Amino acid sequence: MRNQILEDLKTAMKNQDKETLAVIRMVKGAIQMEELNTKKELSDEEVIGIIAKQIKTRKESISEFEKGGRDDLISKTNDEIKILEKYLPEQLSEEEVMAILDEAFNEVKPESMKDMGKLMGYLNPKLKGRCDMGSVSKIIREKLS
Repeated sequence: MRNQILEDLKTAMKNQDKETLAVIRMVKGAIQMEELNTKKELSDEEVIGIIAKQIKTRKESISEFEKGGRDDLISKTNDEIKILEKYLPEQLSEEEVMAILDEAFNEVKPESMKDMGKLMGYLNPKLKGRCDMGSVSKIIREKLS
C-alpha cells in the first residue's frame, strides 16, 4: 500500500496533477505522523484505516460546506474523496454488509446495548475500510433497541 502511494505521488509530480499531488501528500503526512506516534512501520490495514479516516473527515467537511452554501468547496472535497477511495479495498454492498451483520448477531448473540462492544469487536476485522462503520453502528443500535 505504502509503495503504491509513493508511486502515485511520483506519477502525480510528473503529470503536474496538483489536486492528486496535494491529496497524496496529505495522506503521506498522516501516515508518517502515525508512524512517529507509534514508533513502528504501519501495516497495510493501518494505512487503510488512516485513509478511511481522511475520507470520513472530508465527508464531515462536506456537510459543513452544505450548511454554508459553499458549492465550490463541496466539489473540490468530493474530488479528494474520489482520489482517496482508490486506495481502499473494494467497498461492500449493503446486502453484503447486512449478511455479515446477521452472521455477527448469530455468533455473538447480543442481548442489549451492553454487547455493542462485542459485536463491533467481531465486525471490525471483517468490515474496517470496506464500508462506513458509522452506518454499521447505527444499524446495530437499531437492531439492539
